[in-house]
Amino acid sequence: MKKITQSLFILSIILTGAIAAGVVFKKPDQALKEGFKDAGIEIKNVLLDDGQIKKIEDLSKIKIEDKLVSFYIAKSGGSVKGYAYIDTHLVRTKSETAIYFISAVGEIDNIIILSFGDMPTEKWLALFAGKALGKDALRLRQDIPNMTGATMTAKAIIDGARKALALWKVLFGEKK
Repeated sequence: MKKITQSLFILSIILTGAIAAGVVFKKPDQALKEGFKDAGIEIKNVLLDDGQIKKIEDLSKIKIEDKLVSFYIAKSGGSVKGYAYIDTHLVRTKSETAIYFISAVGEIDNIIILSFGDMPTEKWLALFAGKALGKDALRLRQDIPNMTGATMTAKAIIDGARKALALWKVLFGEKK
């Protein structure tokens, strides 16, 4: 538990710059507790190698800038219940930070926006539930409808979902 607290503290320092530019809706530790009710949470930091980066970029169609990624793994009764990945990206000139919850089988369970200038509706975010790479391409206006007046925000969240799912597939899904 001490390791989780320390890692969340470090994450909060890293996210301070991103959060300062927008409105904070939830703190990472609060969102993780909500998303992983009644489960222990482990943090897995991974240094991606060039081969993994290429696979992730091929799957997601997103350029991977950071070689170091962190996943939160929820476990209960000795088995994995789900994963979470926190992503910060730019939408126009504003930073947006979102947490992507992924099921044990590699589908989006939930997305929570932690900070941004504008908040997508819960109804729109719920459209991601059950989406996975392979069966869904996660394309704006095809697999997920656009948000009126927020095309760039919608695209950024969809891109983040593809990135999170590709990271999950390469790091955890290919081992199954």
